[in-house]
Amino acid sequence: MKKNIKIYLVAILLFVGLSHSEFIYSQVPDPPSGHGSSSNESPGGGAPIGGGLFILVSLGIAYGGKKMYDIRKEELEG
Repeated sequence: MKKNIKIYLVAILLFVGLSHSEFIYSQVPDPPSGHGSSSNESPGGGAPIGGGLFILVSLGIAYGGKKMYDIRKEELEG
């Protein structure tokens, strides 16, 4: 029962955080004045985040899989 409560609590916290997305953007961006004004480039530049995001998600999935494996192994032994 405690396991279900923890799962529900984490799910609620995630959904509440995602539903208040206006808090993510704390500052309004300045209008383009020099950088990116002649082309369609964003003011932040073209920094790629896809590779790093993929690595972090992969590591998180691997860690969760390892934890699930350990819990299942512990349940079968005892």
